[in-house]
Amino acid sequence: MPRTVWTGAISFGLVTVPIHVVSATEDHSVRFHQVHLDDMARVRVRKYCSVEDREVSNVEIGKGYEVSKDTIIAVSDEELREMPLPTAKAIEIEAFVPAASVDPIRIGEGYYLQPDGQVAAKPYKLLRMALERSSKVAIAKYAWSGRERLGMLRVRDDVIVLHAMRWPDEIRDPAELTPGAVELTDNEIEEAQHLIERMSRDDLEGEEFTDRYTEAVEQLIEAKREHREPPKAFEEQAAPGGVVDLMAALKESVAKAQASRGEDATVHEMPKKTTAKKTAKKAPAKKTAVKKTAVKKTTKKAAAKKPRSA
Repeated sequence: MPRTVWTGAISFGLVTVPIHVVSATEDHSVRFHQVHLDDMARVRVRKYCSVEDREVSNVEIGKGYEVSKDTIIAVSDEELREMPLPTAKAIEIEAFVPAASVDPIRIGEGYYLQPDGQVAAKPYKLLRMALERSSKVAIAKYAWSGRERLGMLRVRDDVIVLHAMRWPDEIRDPAELTPGAVELTDNEIEEAQHLIERMSRDDLEGEEFTDRYTEAVEQLIEAKREHREPPKAFEEQAAPGGVVDLMAALKESVAKAQASRGEDATVHEMPKKTTAKKTAKKAPAKKTAVKKTAVKKTTKKAAAKKPRSA
């Protein structure tokens, strides 16, 4: 069971739900230490006082706010906890909104909210079921680690989840990143939709969603421990030069998506619009059909020989 990172309550109007907050995620990344390569000894960061020129312990270290170059105000953790702020000890729900109205870029780390004992079981279940039936999420404020935060409460299975959120002014304006004016044909857009159809699925389960990097690092460490040659990197295909034929790339991507999933290429055909037919009028219909059939047969054989790639 993960450790409790915060204890408080959810404030829902006049209803109070005592809760424990535990992390909802785990980090399985391979961790490295900094070492001195000559003797492989650990390199450690020591904390020194710049005035006394000596190493200090964690007990001697506190928070300080620099008002000016010569003036620093000390602020203790107890003083921060005792601030006259409703969110210092509670997750205060401010509003309920449709989940689709929350931009995913504002959503951060997730935490499970666990009811604190039997006394919290009924109001906890009340809030959970009310959220489920409303098909909405709750937007709340809470104070952790010296600052007030914005959060979103939603239901996952039978548990309420708190997601940290970024404040509106913490999101950068992407306007300057928008590309300039470009021309696209209806055929190109429809082929891109066709590719989306081929790559669509109902879940995120499968070997495509495993952490290949961590697996590769573990294999590298194991090989070096056993004094074996580390696994070789895959040979990357040379990047094509010049201007990319977007339509050809889309069609090839669709064919590869079909082959990787072992699907019959005749299903889920995208309907052609009138404008698209006019655009494609120059190419004879029979030749296009023959070309597509050839691609389908080739990709089907490739699917039988090659394992599915990520």
